Amino acid sequence: MKHVLVVQLARFGDLVQTKRLILSLRAQPDTVTHLCLDASLEPLARLVFPEVATHLVTAHGAGLAQAGPVALFTAMLERNRQVFAELTAQRFETVYNLNRSPLNLALASLFEPEQVRGYAWRQGQPLQAPWPELAMRWSGQRRLGINLVDFWAHFADAPVPPEAVNPEARAGGAGVGVVLAGRESRRSLPPEILARFAAAAFERAGRGRILLLGSKAEIPAAKAVLRALPGRLADKVTDLSGKTDWVGLAEAVGGLDLVLTPDTGTMHLAAHLGVPVTAFFLSSAWCFETGPYGLGHTVHQAVFDCLPCLESRPCHLEHRCLAPFADPGFVRFLSTGKPGHAPEGILSLRAEFDSLGQTYAPAAGKDADQKQRLRFRAFLARHLGLPGAEKGVPDSGLAERFYQERDWLVRNNIIDFKY
Repeated sequence: MKHVLVVQLARFGDLVQTKRLILSLRAQPDTVTHLCLDASLEPLARLVFPEVATHLVTAHGAGLAQAGPVALFTAMLERNRQVFAELTAQRFETVYNLNRSPLNLALASLFEPEQVRGYAWRQGQPLQAPWPELAMRWSGQRRLGINLVDFWAHFADAPVPPEAVNPEARAGGAGVGVVLAGRESRRSLPPEILARFAAAAFERAGRGRILLLGSKAEIPAAKAVLRALPGRLADKVTDLSGKTDWVGLAEAVGGLDLVLTPDTGTMHLAAHLGVPVTAFFLSSAWCFETGPYGLGHTVHQAVFDCLPCLESRPCHLEHRCLAPFADPGFVRFLSTGKPGHAPEGILSLRAEFDSLGQTYAPAAGKDADQKQRLRFRAFLARHLGLPGAEKGVPDSGLAERFYQERDWLVRNNIIDFKY
């Protein structure tokens, strides 16, 4: 029996988006899959990956911030030193290190570089394997990027088919969930706009309840949504903001007809559960990178030349990507789904698959990047050696842009070219 380790120290949404990689490793014969993650996410990991062995570190200090920096540092040192010793004793055949944070690299240093795929460590120096290094080269072309689920999945030798990751989404009859906000404020919609969308979606579903979903930080937003909803719907709303743990959130989301959401971890949880998602992407959120995974989902992506932007930089355009969602005509479009009703600045997309994984096809609006994106995805499929990719003509222009001389002249003697 061989043991493999996935190191995923990022947050809620990233953990769920590791699913295709973990399913691919679990599909290998005689393999036990382990997952190293932040301790605060263990209940979620047990929901999403019940057959995976977990190793818990303190990566984010959830629940310890109020204790002060000394207590946080002490807790991280004590817990993480013990877990590091356990991981070293396990004798993993392969370690999949998915991010390049200082703690990720500290973990990578426990293992020989030959064992590590992704971000390794050798003699005091970080090593970035060719697949994530290639991703860094295309990071300046974010409008062409691939879904994060598929990026991580292709750290493995043989990823499971994309359709094997999440069930095709189907309405469950329990009503509409409204995710109040994401981690980044500019990615979220104002409460009065959310209220309009929730009312339209609920009246179209015609059954169940409206559930307001969020953390304690979203309680004010929940109250604002309640005030903005039509009075006739007041007795149809259940405010769950700040009232659910991971298990409670999964129970609330499962069985809904629809989840309305910005780019959030709850969006990925809904897709994992097979609940239809209608997602609103704007500002720094770009659906071709982090959109809902699976079939049966819809994304409304704001499309302006300045997008996707960086949340760390101020917006000097008065958040113009919000304007299409604020347009009163957008509610009509949500209700009818007719392309002619879509406001300017919105690209409406339906989830689809290709050989690489998750992609989205235009249902309304113009995808100005579609032709170039298809070329880029074909290039990546050929790079990864996916079935059927060799039938096409190699794209020399993309090869010249993304490959460097040392990719051809010097083979990486530590990590295979692909990883």
